Amino acid sequence: MNTTPTPRIAIIGAGPGGLTCARILQLHGITATVHDHESGPDLRDQGGTLDLHEDNGQIALREAGLLDEFFELARPEGQEMRQLDPQGTLLFHHIAEEGDRFKPEIDRGQLRELLLDSLQPGTVRWGHTLQSVDGPDDGPRRLRFTDGTTVEADLVIGADGAWSKVRRALSPATPEYTGVSFLEAWFHDVENRHPDIADLVGRGSAAAADGDRALFAQRSSGDHIRVYVIQRVPADWITASGLTIEDTDRIRALLLERFRDWSPALRRLISDNDGRYVDRPINALPVPHTWDHNPTVTLLGDAAHLMPPLGVGVNLAMLDACELALALAHHDTVDDALHAYETTLLPRSTEMQRLLDHGAEQLLSTELPDFATDNAH
Repeated sequence: MNTTPTPRIAIIGAGPGGLTCARILQLHGITATVHDHESGPDLRDQGGTLDLHEDNGQIALREAGLLDEFFELARPEGQEMRQLDPQGTLLFHHIAEEGDRFKPEIDRGQLRELLLDSLQPGTVRWGHTLQSVDGPDDGPRRLRFTDGTTVEADLVIGADGAWSKVRRALSPATPEYTGVSFLEAWFHDVENRHPDIADLVGRGSAAAADGDRALFAQRSSGDHIRVYVIQRVPADWITASGLTIEDTDRIRALLLERFRDWSPALRRLISDNDGRYVDRPINALPVPHTWDHNPTVTLLGDAAHLMPPLGVGVNLAMLDACELALALAHHDTVDDALHAYETTLLPRSTEMQRLLDHGAEQLLSTELPDFATDNAH
């Protein structure tokens, strides 16, 4: 970028998208500061495992100079997929061939650590919870944080996820509940403590569905398995049942009743979990989600195109980040770069959103979801 003076770039959100963008910008000699609401990188568990695809997430890691390090951490064996019916009959089984690197798995925490370690010291400013984005459209923008501090920026990049504060500067759209909810459960030391579940899930993932409910189990590194109990329910189904998320035993009993006709082997994914549940209602942005071009603000990842969790969210966020960073590196002005980036981003996001418009239904389908067969090439 041949702009003088050098633009001040603020990225909101230290998830995979925001960190990827910062890393690629730094490789091209462009400084960006990442602001995140968490107090530090180890504040919370980063979630389960994810697969990075050869045609999007891995492209971003290659541009970030981190692809070899990724493959050192990734688990190609995690590409194994099993689909069962509610009685436990195996319907589909995919095992990756030797050397298959199409979409190996990596723990979310490992991916975040890989990206954080690649950044220049001081790039991420922790404990910065964004309150609002003010200032004229042509800049500079003023970022106001809840601790009372303010920062001026010539470009604000919203990588702050589903409930993005940056999005408000561009679009009135807000996520809406899809009618499908996940309840997350954990299993630890599975080879010793839960050998039957370890055998059921294998080295990758296993799923079963009956049209209104589903179970999806996924192995993580460190001998852990996460299970998602998927249901078509109101968003407030727990409180409507007179419970709170802390009522682990009572929620478990309720689930066992709802899954009473399922096989005993699958019901162990409900009855044997270690610890409490995590409630994860699934939200999505309207389709299509677009905005009028603004020369000082843009979005990437879930802030731009929140969709059901069908294996593409982080991959698209990282591809967005890669394309935005490269556009900023190779265009003379920020405005030209944003035009180039959004010309690609918005049509791709709209098309992907339309393809996954019935994604919540796919999660509950008694047929193997399209995303599984497409990826098990």
